[in-house]
Amino acid sequence: MEIRISKATLLAIALVVIGIGLRVIPHAANFAPVGAIALFAGAVLGWRTALWLPLAIMVISDLIIGLHDTVLFTWGGFLLVALFGMTLRNRGNVLRVSLGAAGAALLFFLVSNFGVWLEGRLYPPTWHGLIDAYVMALPFLRTSFVADLAFSALLFGLYAFVAPVFHGVFTVRLPWSRSSEPV
Repeated sequence: MEIRISKATLLAIALVVIGIGLRVIPHAANFAPVGAIALFAGAVLGWRTALWLPLAIMVISDLIIGLHDTVLFTWGGFLLVALFGMTLRNRGNVLRVSLGAAGAALLFFLVSNFGVWLEGRLYPPTWHGLIDAYVMALPFLRTSFVADLAFSALLFGLYAFVAPVFHGVFTVRLPWSRSSEPV
C-alpha cells in the first residue's frame, strides 16, 4: 500500500508543527512565527490551506497554552494576514515580502488590540480607551515586526531555494502492506 501526499501538504503540516512548537515553548511576548507562516501560506499555498493553516496553529496551541477572551480576534487577525499574503502570490521579492511582513504585523496589531479594547476588561469603551489600548500595545507591535520580518525572511528565503524541487507528490510505501507485484 502506498500513501501519496502532495509536497505542499507536507509543507503545511511541517509549518503547523513548527508554529505550534515555537508558540508553546517560552518566548518573548508576540515573538512567534504565526504571522510569518500565515503570510507565507497566503503567498505560496492554496487558498484553503492558507486559511486553515494559521487557524490550526492557533487553535491547537491555544488549547495547550490556554484559551483567552480575545481568541476570536487573534485567530481572525491571522486569517486576515493569510488573505493579505495572497496579494504576494507570484509577485514576491525581498521588498514586497519585507513590506508584507510589516503589514502583517500591523494588521494583526490592529485587529487583536481592537478585540482587547472591545472585550472591555482593560480599557473603557470610549475613544480614549481605544487609543489607550493601541498605545499600551506598542511594545508588542515592535516585537511582532521583528518576529514577522525574521520569520518571513527565513520562510520565503528557504522556499526560494527549495521551490524548484518542491513540486509534485511524495509517495510512502508502508512496510506492513502487501505488495501488488508478483514475487
